[in-house]
Amino acid sequence: MAELTEKNTAEKAVKQQPIQSNKTGMSTEEIIEKYKTPVLAGLGIVVALIAAFVFYKYNQTQQNTTAQEEMKTAVFYFEQDSFALALKGNEAKEIRGLQEIADEYSSTPAGKLAAFYTGISYLKLAKYQEAIDYLDKYESSDGIMQARSWAAIGDAYSDLKDVDNSIKYYKKASEHKPNEQLTPSYLMKLGLAYELNKDWKSAAEAYDVIITDFPKSQDVADAKKYKAKAQALSASE
Repeated sequence: MAELTEKNTAEKAVKQQPIQSNKTGMSTEEIIEKYKTPVLAGLGIVVALIAAFVFYKYNQTQQNTTAQEEMKTAVFYFEQDSFALALKGNEAKEIRGLQEIADEYSSTPAGKLAAFYTGISYLKLAKYQEAIDYLDKYESSDGIMQARSWAAIGDAYSDLKDVDNSIKYYKKASEHKPNEQLTPSYLMKLGLAYELNKDWKSAAEAYDVIITDFPKSQDVADAKKYKAKAQALSASE
């Protein structure tokens, strides 16, 4: 009987003891109390970050809409080949220029497009380094526009007599999402740039891509002619 009583007393004592963590020796209640504040603080940080992100996206959307509206007239000037006016705008008529819009809204899609127009405008005005600076800011998921931007940078470097960089950007343009309409012209520029470096083998290879991959292109006839010349010069070395 005494044994049974002792057993019951021991079991009762065990039940009354707080639950212990095997690793820390802390009760569940103590663990919860210890980590409650850091956990709540962590949740607060997460909520704050989500709120900040939502505000950023909303603000960016608003800025993008504003930029689109502000650049309409400047783009009209651009399309009329009034590049200086497109760049700087008309302060008297409260018309903002593409460069100002590109600078102010640089994080938005419209701002990046304004940077593209700004770069092309500078290229047309023979201000090649300025053209490179703005075209280099342009980023787009549109394969055609992105390739055009790189090709234009290649043109600017070519006019600056920087052949190596012109090759670099013509190559990027020709390899980015190839298409029948524009890629052959980038390859022709690439081939001619290689020729300036007297790299006849690479020039011939660029022309050959036009002939092989874009047989319906209007550049095929020239590509065949230039390829034959490049191969002949390569063989004579």
